[in-house]
Amino acid sequence: MDMNARASRPLFRRAHLFFRGKAGDETALRRNQGVWMLTAIALTIAIHVPSLPNWTIASCALLLLWRGWRLWRGKKAPTRWLLLPLTIAATVGVRLSYGHFLGKAPGLTLLVMLLSLKLLETRDMRDIRAVVLLCFFLQFGLFFNDQSLPAAIMVLVAALVTLGSQISLTDPASDTRARLKTSALLLAQGLPFMIVLFLLFPRVISPLWGIPRDASATTGLSDIMTPGSISELVLSDALAFTATFDGPPPPPAIRYWRGPVLNDFDGRSWRLRLRAFRDAPGYTPSGRRFGYRLMLEPHQQHWLPALDYLAGPVQDVQFSRDFQAVSRAPISSRTQFSFVSFPDIQVGVNEEAWETNLARHLPGDGNPRARALAAELRADTPEQTVRRILAWLTAAGFIYTLQPPLLDADSIDFFLFETRMGFCEHFAGAFVFLARAAGVPARVVTGYQGGYINPVDGAMVVRQSDAHAWAEVWLDGRGWVRIDPTALVAPQRIDGGLADSLRTGDALPLMLRPEFSWLRQLRYRWEALNNEWNRMVIAYDEARQHDLLEKFGLNAFSLSKLFPAIIISTVLLMAMLYFWAQRTRNDGDPLDQAWARFSSRLARHSLARQSAEGPLDYGRRLTAARPADAEALTAICKLYARLRYRPPASREEIRALARAIAALRLEKDRLPHA
Repeated sequence: MDMNARASRPLFRRAHLFFRGKAGDETALRRNQGVWMLTAIALTIAIHVPSLPNWTIASCALLLLWRGWRLWRGKKAPTRWLLLPLTIAATVGVRLSYGHFLGKAPGLTLLVMLLSLKLLETRDMRDIRAVVLLCFFLQFGLFFNDQSLPAAIMVLVAALVTLGSQISLTDPASDTRARLKTSALLLAQGLPFMIVLFLLFPRVISPLWGIPRDASATTGLSDIMTPGSISELVLSDALAFTATFDGPPPPPAIRYWRGPVLNDFDGRSWRLRLRAFRDAPGYTPSGRRFGYRLMLEPHQQHWLPALDYLAGPVQDVQFSRDFQAVSRAPISSRTQFSFVSFPDIQVGVNEEAWETNLARHLPGDGNPRARALAAELRADTPEQTVRRILAWLTAAGFIYTLQPPLLDADSIDFFLFETRMGFCEHFAGAFVFLARAAGVPARVVTGYQGGYINPVDGAMVVRQSDAHAWAEVWLDGRGWVRIDPTALVAPQRIDGGLADSLRTGDALPLMLRPEFSWLRQLRYRWEALNNEWNRMVIAYDEARQHDLLEKFGLNAFSLSKLFPAIIISTVLLMAMLYFWAQRTRNDGDPLDQAWARFSSRLARHSLARQSAEGPLDYGRRLTAARPADAEALTAICKLYARLRYRPPASREEIRALARAIAALRLEKDRLPHA
């Protein structure tokens, strides 16, 4: 075969080898190819590590090490009879870990185990290509759980190496740099098609892979609050949501992000009460207005954090009687909402009697000392009672801490009269108990308080460390009024955040520690980039697609216009790539490049190599035409033939050929024709 013709093939034409691979189907996996394959599999499994059980990670690591050791020692794949008990054991392990096979988590875990086991039985190229395709599927499967920018980067790196492993099968003589270059070019060629499909393919309201009861536990607020639950949560530095405001952000004093409202108390825990929902919040917006876009992290629940008080109606959002916003579907993926809040309006002024009576309810017994204190603090009016309770809490010498001591059965009594050390849930729960015991309707509100402005992009970032609990009391003529008992004990918590309000020595999340200020600056930049990814990619929904299509004149948005647009765009892209491929020539690998330079030098002396002439035949013709240089010419031709037809050639051998060609000296007199 003509080496120059091979080297001059357009790369786009040669890409078909990636999918065809007919030659060498019965060839054993070489050591170099095995390294690429093992690396691709290891990267594919590594990106799933955060969601895999520990036994799966350990099993995959052992299987890969075992296969790598056998490959390095030149041993054949283990007998297939061994794979049967290993496959059964993997299946049983998945069943024991999850209790079922239905869902993303058990499905991906089982596929990861099957990928490791499949590598053990690779005996021919068909098996190897099956492993490559499974790698690609599992890389795509990461987006079932995580669609963040880091996930996209990890998948891109894994896909690049997996493409390189396939290229190593079709072109064993290529080196690492050439494989990575070809892989990157193949990915770049697919990028225009990905953009067209992303922009034009119909958006779906919910993920295609959503399966009932397929929800994993995530960090976040719960609909149950017990002493210590929020203080444990705030040690997490996980992102809760980001908010981008249309104008200036609200001041810290009103950055209360309303979450689950807890009404029922069983003597120790506050719980969410079952309630009816409506499409509008039930009040008329007025006063200061804050419009913002909320990018919410998945927490597998319905509640939505929003500034008091949210205007409605909002698409796919409902409101409870306690003014909590909830989504119609659980938040199982990163989701964007557009909200408008009015923090100064009065809510619940005309609350019904049964609602206020429920807000006074307490268990029949328990916490006798707190009940006695409430009777002492009860005044003529609810406003006076609230002021007396707050005054008592202020003078009692409470300590705000993330490390409160454990409480006895009568948790309110033990906190108010014994430990007097607690976090926001202790203060909010104790205040609501005292208010109810004194006859004032009250309830606990959980959510987030605060958030910091990212100096890079101006977005407000709220983390789990901003989790907070406060109280609301109902006052005649004023409705529900926010009361934050924590502000009495630690006023710095409201204006300065968690780090400014704790005692010296209390544990802080890593990023809140002053010695890591330089790391916070790096995080600001990364968060800004990630926020832009979420806004441009993750939040690209049906409404934004509709707006985009209108800009291109597709005012009547319909599938009858969308699919032809996709087909036309795809055909145009294919035509552009085809004509580009016809005009683009590949210089071949370093070995072909050196041979091409040698042939070009001889062509200048009227000894051009014929299109079907092999290196040895070419060498014999050259020695006959130039006897004085026969030794050097023959050596070069034989060396190239040996390196080309006995692949893979080492880098040093190719350099030796290049040096021999560079050292060749030919007389300038005209050489005779053959």
